[in-house]
Amino acid sequence: MLRILLFTLATLFAIPAQAELHEVEMLNRNAQGPMPYAPDFLRIAPGDTVRFVPTAKGHNAATIDSMLPEGATPFKSRLGEVFEVTLTAPGIYGIKCSPHFAMGMVMLIAVGDAPLPPTLPQDLPPRARQRFDEILARIPAP
Repeated sequence: MLRILLFTLATLFAIPAQAELHEVEMLNRNAQGPMPYAPDFLRIAPGDTVRFVPTAKGHNAATIDSMLPEGATPFKSRLGEVFEVTLTAPGIYGIKCSPHFAMGMVMLIAVGDAPLPPTLPQDLPPRARQRFDEILARIPAP
């Protein structure tokens, strides 16, 4: 009986792990050049939330179909609106701004301990591929 009481008390007063909120700005320009996300790479825990904040009206955040982990739910925010998404499926998420994808407005989100992609999909626009290559070159090896 004492064990059950102690277990019940421990369960009631246990502090659940807090998921984190990560903020990403969608910019017209920064030190990396035109049409960036800042930051353009995040490594987060499963269950963390990412808030995308447009600094200009014409930006959004959407998953790239060929860069989505198995079991992940695709998303696409509306233009010019703050958008939050909680990512639970581990893996690498390629994110784009739909109107500026061809201009290279992309970012990567690694959920969990997912390794970075050894190769990029063949169907990426040239500027998006270049930006992904730049992002991958800056990420230190684990």
